[in-house]
Amino acid sequence: MSLLKIKNLSLAIHGVPILKDISMEVEPGRVLGVIGESGSGKSITAFSVMQLLPNGAESSGNIALVGQDILSLSEVELCGIRGREVGMVFQEPMTALNPLKTIGAQVAETILIHENVSRADAKRRAAEALRRAELPQDQFPLSRYPHELSGGQRQRVVIAMAIALRPKLLIADEPTTALDVTTQAQILLLLKRLVVEDGMGLMLISHDLAVVADLADDLVIMREGEVVESGPSDALFRNMQHPYSRALLKASGHVPERVGQTQDAALLRVSKVVREYVSHSHGLWGATSHFRAVSDVSFEIRRGESLGLVGESGCGKSTLTRAILGLEDVQGGEILFDGQPVFTHHHANKDVRRRMQVVFQDPYGSFNPRWKVSKLITEPYHLLEDPPRGVEQDAAIAEALESVGLNSDDQHKYIHEFSGGQRQRIAIARALIIKPDLIILDEAVSALDVSVRAQVLDLLADLSDRFGLTYLFISHDLSVVRSITERVLVMKAGEIVEEGPTGDVFDRPKHQYTKQLVAAAPALPADVQVA
Repeated sequence: MSLLKIKNLSLAIHGVPILKDISMEVEPGRVLGVIGESGSGKSITAFSVMQLLPNGAESSGNIALVGQDILSLSEVELCGIRGREVGMVFQEPMTALNPLKTIGAQVAETILIHENVSRADAKRRAAEALRRAELPQDQFPLSRYPHELSGGQRQRVVIAMAIALRPKLLIADEPTTALDVTTQAQILLLLKRLVVEDGMGLMLISHDLAVVADLADDLVIMREGEVVESGPSDALFRNMQHPYSRALLKASGHVPERVGQTQDAALLRVSKVVREYVSHSHGLWGATSHFRAVSDVSFEIRRGESLGLVGESGCGKSTLTRAILGLEDVQGGEILFDGQPVFTHHHANKDVRRRMQVVFQDPYGSFNPRWKVSKLITEPYHLLEDPPRGVEQDAAIAEALESVGLNSDDQHKYIHEFSGGQRQRIAIARALIIKPDLIILDEAVSALDVSVRAQVLDLLADLSDRFGLTYLFISHDLSVVRSITERVLVMKAGEIVEEGPTGDVFDRPKHQYTKQLVAAAPALPADVQVA
């Protein structure tokens, strides 16, 4: 008998159809990968299993958990199932955890809610759940708070909460999207191990086929609230029938075409840069210690080049980026942009700063939601001594929007009226409007669906060819860096440990750390054709 069986499930919210006659099954001890882009219905399907639906939701069909009809249960009965029979791991652990409670208290809370046990016993079992999630108490005491942990460690706490009562079914909704490639691999291996140890079923939701390729036993591919294709993972990868499935597969391995020429002249030269931070170990008057975030880093970017910078969280990528942008001074070394220093007398050189722009990972978070697009994309005008005004400004706004594939009328809208891919296009338009020479892209496509990611990468390649742009592409996604960059730098613990042509570094890595990154990167099966 199936652990979870969804049959002919349809869902509407306030009369608007969301799910349309979908069916899927999860077997004990097996992993079901649910794949699709944003808006495909993946997450709402998971929430339907938990019956965590918004007001106005109406369902028809059948959801059976170990033969029990979920849709016929009362809220009290459902509360007894959530956490006990079905555990859930959410995409963003920091929002799933209470910042005011210790990790031990949060894991123990799941046990105390469902079982009549003492707090001491709940604490003991919480420690065991955290140990199983690879957070042993001798290294990660129960007294720690979420902000004291890294992103991957916080996700392990969420997993510990979900498995504390050894549920029959675990639902993981995009559990690795924002994680480094090595941390992502560790979390996926952890989930697989728990499936094997407990014999539970796992519903793994993702927008990226490569993430689930090595893990899923079965696949379901969703589009606009419907299941377009399903079957065993191996067979489906080798013989995808639906055009949408093949489009997703092709987008996973998409490589943009670039015809622009890289010049020999260096646009940016970083020489022996050092950036340290001072911390006080015991309060304001305690002993001080120095943490070197960037250590003797040197490299250059040539005009028209696309350079990749990869490394795990905490390796110094963001600190180095802030220094290049003139946002943080350095204690040693020099940063020259087109021969001019980025810092003059420990202050950012405004003449240099206006020739660089940045595109952030989360476009929605980097915009003021109360401003219209016209004001958002003209934000960089504060760097200009005599910015365009009136008709000239309107023309510049229209040109920037149209250059990224949007309509000039979009300037009158608010940012919430756009999709994730459109927001990132607006972020690129904001970077383009003062016609910079260098654009730094900080995880600019990591949160996008694979097809939208392919479109944005094509756009970046086209803009580089048309305007002669130079890119510094920072990402933990090695497949993206491989597809868009000519050279790559590998950074670890504040140092550049390897550099060279992108293909050479990834295909024949020399440094052990680079080898670990390449080995951890998710990939489609070797015999799958993505063309």
